[in-house]
Amino acid sequence: MELRIVLRGALSGAFAGLLGFVFATIFAEPLIDRAITYEAGRTAVLDQLNVAAGRTTSAEGPEIFSRTIQSTVGAATGVVAFSAAMGALVAVAYVVLHGRFGVQPRTTAWLIAGFGFLGIYALPFAKYPANPPAIGHDFTIGTRGTLYLTLVAASLILLGLAFALARRLQRTMTQVAATVTAAVAFLVVFGVLVGLLPSLGHLSANVAASTDFGFARAATETPQPITNILSKALTIDGRQYAPGQIVYPGFDADLLWKFRWYAILNQLLIWTTIALVFGTLLQRFLSGPAEKPAPAGGRPADLAAAR
Repeated sequence: MELRIVLRGALSGAFAGLLGFVFATIFAEPLIDRAITYEAGRTAVLDQLNVAAGRTTSAEGPEIFSRTIQSTVGAATGVVAFSAAMGALVAVAYVVLHGRFGVQPRTTAWLIAGFGFLGIYALPFAKYPANPPAIGHDFTIGTRGTLYLTLVAASLILLGLAFALARRLQRTMTQVAATVTAAVAFLVVFGVLVGLLPSLGHLSANVAASTDFGFARAATETPQPITNILSKALTIDGRQYAPGQIVYPGFDADLLWKFRWYAILNQLLIWTTIALVFGTLLQRFLSGPAEKPAPAGGRPADLAAAR
């Protein structure tokens, strides 16, 4: 029984992933293409500046997969695999928690999916939001990944503790008062945690790189305008740039905002679909096959005998 429930969760997640892929292809992919175009131009300008200043440049590695493969097969595989895993995780959580709260299976599925959306995506997004290509430095990938996973784990743990606190407080106060008290306690602790975790722009690797072209100090890793940081003029493509003059613009703020907005909507679509489909499949599975009503006047065998 447990395995069949988990399989239904994975199936629900895979279907949600297909919807998420279609949504991302329509809304997010055009923004990603613009971000990649910006990144290519920025990289070319940085190479030219370093050459003009007599500094070393790093050669880019070969492209393993084409942009077409990345935006189709690669994106579909990633989104569907992630969503299927999340659907299976929701199903496993249901198997563990089933029957402990006195609510319908479908309601439990919705609560678990909401818990997952908050803990795995929405709460970590508050500190480390999703970014398109061109945002994020290669030399901080490992640190950024560790920080994000740390915040995901902490968010899930704090949500679980807040839920347990609310149930415990219900022994001495009303359900509304217990829920509000637990929510306030969660927000205080989560706020302290977010404040203690470093901003990406303040990572030691970014501080060390702040004297290079294109890596000005900032609170985030969003590309700032590239300026001539030297005390002498530099000539790029036949044009002279005075000290402090902007050579290449910063990342488009409107593009960044739209990408993050669509990223939130995409995750909301995926988790909502998981809750809806898994809750429906679960309810039907646990209810068993519906019995067909007997014809009026008796069972078919009785009617045949009467003839």
